Amino acid sequence: MSPRPRGHPDHPEAGQASAEFVAILPALVVCALIAAHGVAAGWAVWSAASAARAGARAEHVGGDGADAALRALPGALRRGARVESDEAIEVTVRAPMLLPGGSGPALTVSSRLDPADG
Repeated sequence: MSPRPRGHPDHPEAGQASAEFVAILPALVVCALIAAHGVAAGWAVWSAASAARAGARAEHVGGDGADAALRALPGALRRGARVESDEAIEVTVRAPMLLPGGSGPALTVSSRLDPADG
């Protein structure tokens, strides 16, 4: 009797690829979640930096820098955000979490415009 071809259901390695895929699937899901959290944290830092610059510009022209920074934040980051205005506008936000039950790390960005720079 001749050996069974690879695609035949009675071949000794039949279903091996499916078993390997099922075994690696949890690791793929964890890697995807880690990558997504990194993207979310990057978005939070980018948004906080943009808000800090908007606050610094408003303060430079005599406006309320803290209010301008808060208004420049996206709604999802505005809740729980902290804005301080001393020498620079400092915006602190929490990185969004994709899984419920926790809060992300606090991310702080500051910006200032030096009047001497024009």
